[in-house]
Amino acid sequence: MASQNQNPLMIDSRAVRNLVEAQAIRSATVVGQGGVWAVCVRYGTQERAIASTRGSLRTWRHLDSAAAFIRQELDLAHFQVDASSHDPDATGHTRPDQAERLRQQREAAAHDAWFRAEVEAGLAEAGRDEVVTADEAYAAIEAAISAGPR
Repeated sequence: MASQNQNPLMIDSRAVRNLVEAQAIRSATVVGQGGVWAVCVRYGTQERAIASTRGSLRTWRHLDSAAAFIRQELDLAHFQVDASSHDPDATGHTRPDQAERLRQQREAAAHDAWFRAEVEAGLAEAGRDEVVTADEAYAAIEAAISAGPR
């Protein structure tokens, strides 16, 4: 097992799937790092940490999530846990992309509520028999233009 103080070499998810299909993964270890968990797999004489699709270390906030990954994705019933560097009080990884997405969703919801209110107000105004036809509107505009600046 690689020391937690070193950055272990990583393996991408496609290669892990290939190893799973070939039944080449011998063991897995869930390693606590700060407030998150990472998974290292052993195949042949190699040991690698599993990388995310972006190439960084793939992590889980909860041990049970990492365990589910090992059981379901790696098809291993047994694995080791190394919690020597895990800090349950650490904040773990943050998701600035998720925070931005939530902010955008709130802005969109607020705009949608405003737009719907404007449409309702317009429909209510149209139902009061105060509707001006296009010809009347054009006539009023032409009269204002003909009158010149005030």
